[in-house]
Amino acid sequence: MKQFFSFVRKEFYHIFRDKWTMLILLGMPIVQILIFGFAITTEVKNVRVAVLDPVKDQLTRRVVERIDANEYMDVVYYLTSNDEVESIFRKRKADLLVVFSDRFSDDFYRTGESAIQLIADGTDPNTANMLVEYTRGIIRDIQQDELGGGEGTQAVPFIMPQVKLLYNPGMKSAYNFVPGVMGLILMLICAMMTAISIVREKERGTMEILLVSPVRPIFVIVSKAVPYFVLSFINVISILLLSYFVLDVPIAGNLFLLLGLCMVFILVSLSLGLFISNIANTQVIAMLLSGMGLMMPVMLLSGMIFPVESMPLLLNWFSNIIPARWFIVGVKKIMIQGVDFTYVFKEFAILTSMAVFLLAVSIKNFKKRL
Repeated sequence: MKQFFSFVRKEFYHIFRDKWTMLILLGMPIVQILIFGFAITTEVKNVRVAVLDPVKDQLTRRVVERIDANEYMDVVYYLTSNDEVESIFRKRKADLLVVFSDRFSDDFYRTGESAIQLIADGTDPNTANMLVEYTRGIIRDIQQDELGGGEGTQAVPFIMPQVKLLYNPGMKSAYNFVPGVMGLILMLICAMMTAISIVREKERGTMEILLVSPVRPIFVIVSKAVPYFVLSFINVISILLLSYFVLDVPIAGNLFLLLGLCMVFILVSLSLGLFISNIANTQVIAMLLSGMGLMMPVMLLSGMIFPVESMPLLLNWFSNIIPARWFIVGVKKIMIQGVDFTYVFKEFAILTSMAVFLLAVSIKNFKKRL
């Protein structure tokens, strides 16, 4: 029995001495419960509302004030013409647009029925539907609490919401999950396979043979990533073909611009794999870091499933360092909205900066002697 407890004590020592094992065993559950507890929510919060009000009278101001007073909504923009509608959604400055008719107040008080249009971005159909339902509920409350029984009418005045979903009027879910799945696949394949392939060379001792060859170490590392870059680009082509011909997801924007964004994201993922290979000493650690460590943030904090705007401020800030978030936003803009380069310059710049930073850190910290 004494020998048994000696072996148990030895195993504890072995675990405690490996900081990455301790981090995965004790740190990962804490991170998971916090992210799952705060990121997963069916509510839509911090909704940015834009208003197009050609009337600007007392009645429309009361309606806008009630919308702005709602805990989930904030009126952030006032448009002056219909020409600004497309631009404000393409620049992602608003999530919902409320448009009053030219005779909103006159129709309300004279005929008892006036129209108000609700325009939402249909690239995420679930979120768009919840935004519209929220606003409809606010309009019903306005009618009951403040606007019922208008002057000069015998019937109770009624506001008729007219809903318009931009880019995805058919509410197809494929418009939303195709960009997200593309980002998840590319991130996992590039980062995981690159990290594992380099760490495998370290474990087998063949990395030493490669480092003593006439080829410079930087070319050794880059040569490990090139095959995965080519294979990932083939995956991009396959996903786009299936999306277009099978799932009926349009490619409204420039195809070469879309492929360029995918190439930049692949470089980011490969650079992240190189960075993980510098940290991990075993294939198991590399697989856990690149698998569990990347899959959960990509799925929960990139906007792939749950809107980032509804998360707490800390998680919202943290999501900015998730490359998949910017990739998914950029793909939606190009594929669904059909924007040009000026509208996705921000996404290109952020992803390129991430790729350069990760590649520079990985090369600098790469151990030339094992």
